[in-house]
Amino acid sequence: MKKSLLALLLTLALLPAMAQNHVFVETESFEDKGGWVIDQQSFVVMNSSYIMAHGMGRPVKDASTNVKFPKTGKYHLWVRTKDWAPFPKGPGKFQVLLDGKSTGQTFGESGSDAWKWYDGGVIDIKNADIKLALKDLTGLNGRCDALLFTDDLKFTPPNDLEALTAFRRKLLNLTDKPQEAGRYDLVVVGGGIAGTCAAISAARMGLTVALIQDRPVLGGNNSSEVRVHLMGDVDKNHYPKLGRIVREMDNGDPGNGNPDAKEYGDARKISIVKAEKNLSLFLNTHVFKVEKENDIITAVVGRDIATNQERRFTGSFFSDCTGDGTVGFLAGAEFRMGRESKAETGESLAAEKADDFTLGTSNLWASVDRDTVSSFPETPWAMQFSDEYHIDEPKSDWQWETGFGNFNTITQAEQIRDHNLRAIYGNWSYLKKNKPAKYGKKELAWVAYIGGKRESRRIIGDHILNQMDIQEGKFYPDGSVTATWTIDLHFPDAKNSQYFEGQEFFAGTKHIKVAPYTIPYRCLYSKNIQNLFMAGRNISTTHVAFGSTRVMRTCGMMGEVVGFASYIANKYKTTPRGVYKDYLPELTGILKGETLAPQP
Repeated sequence: MKKSLLALLLTLALLPAMAQNHVFVETESFEDKGGWVIDQQSFVVMNSSYIMAHGMGRPVKDASTNVKFPKTGKYHLWVRTKDWAPFPKGPGKFQVLLDGKSTGQTFGESGSDAWKWYDGGVIDIKNADIKLALKDLTGLNGRCDALLFTDDLKFTPPNDLEALTAFRRKLLNLTDKPQEAGRYDLVVVGGGIAGTCAAISAARMGLTVALIQDRPVLGGNNSSEVRVHLMGDVDKNHYPKLGRIVREMDNGDPGNGNPDAKEYGDARKISIVKAEKNLSLFLNTHVFKVEKENDIITAVVGRDIATNQERRFTGSFFSDCTGDGTVGFLAGAEFRMGRESKAETGESLAAEKADDFTLGTSNLWASVDRDTVSSFPETPWAMQFSDEYHIDEPKSDWQWETGFGNFNTITQAEQIRDHNLRAIYGNWSYLKKNKPAKYGKKELAWVAYIGGKRESRRIIGDHILNQMDIQEGKFYPDGSVTATWTIDLHFPDAKNSQYFEGQEFFAGTKHIKVAPYTIPYRCLYSKNIQNLFMAGRNISTTHVAFGSTRVMRTCGMMGEVVGFASYIANKYKTTPRGVYKDYLPELTGILKGETLAPQP
């Protein structure tokens, strides 16, 4: 009798939980994004992507999807969003539509810049199948992460990151066993110029390669999403074989922020990669997890930024070409971030004291001429400009830059981008209103919503390149990539600091010329993770030396070297360090063009 009573009580206790229905919708998975765009730049702090209405002041088309409810009836709606410019209220306003009708509330103007769930009220779902849509009201970067419909009218979804991540995974049915994407000789994470060149180089040497990129295009800062021109020379090498793949990727010099997206050759880059029979390309995949045994990486796990499908990539060798050093960081590789002191490095250009200062992130923009006069919205939430200080330019160049130690370029990527947008929109609104003769018929044609990042983590290798290596032109036995760019360290523009102290968004620099110098191969692999290569702006340098090595043609040649070295490491079943210690003459032979690629 007691057992039956206990069972009945347990059953009654479980009934509310069993009856609870959650309908959870990730916005990045909407079937039709309309004019909204996917932003994954804050995945490292949100564990999710989101969509954003990036219309440059013109409302974008609705994003929509079809949703099936388990039953009709009353549901409590929750919307996860933020006010991205709460000064005091931002412009990112949007509404939720159910079968074309607004739920009655406007989101995105709360005055709080924290991502959290907002109460959308109780709604009556009369049809089990509905069309769910987000209606942008301004075209000024309203954003939405997810929506939740629950028939437990007293339920409140979690805002705590750990609890929210577990909640997401449960409702998305994500398991601890992601789909197996295969095993590869080399797994390259990061599809910028460095990563793309590394993947192609290794594939042409006969290795099976996976190239994983977290955006829908390749090229990184040289893609149509960021639009930075390629810098550095490939024709001053000691080794004639280096730079050939970089030249294939090179689409000429359209400059920075060209309003014509085609000038950056996205389709061409992808077609070159897809032509490689040994290379498998995985776009829209953000790597967020590393598996390892002791100091050896065994696999990485990535999530599709749109579908949330997770894939696991196993491999013999891995190359971190993410720029942020994401794979190395997750694997426990030694790294540095910020400036070293003069006392530590002995560099005359180093800071007096070590600090968190990094070069900033740019969001470039451009306007074009139109036949008729146009207006731009008032921007009380943006940076405020005046006759005394404004930037009288119809397009940007590299100087539009935020960072400089005021923001962490990894964990505050969204805030940096938003700060740049407040500067761009505020200045443009001022120009349109106050200089109509010059700007009346100009219209914003393009504003980057993906940040062009310059500096974050630098993974430590067996050699740390420094200022003296560069200026003295030291040639080490393992010298590989010849670099030509100046030591180019940015800092806040003095006049910008005068008017926006602590909130700078405009940069200055001093170019310190260098003779062509050679980067040692030992800068291209991790000191403490046995099978990890790196190429790009995250290689083993000091902050000062990084000012020269970071440009993209140079980074592309690093990728080519990594491809050659991974071939040797795979051939002899050794490590990246083993290539240096035991097979350096063979690597040098490849760089000189003395060794032919394996024949199919």
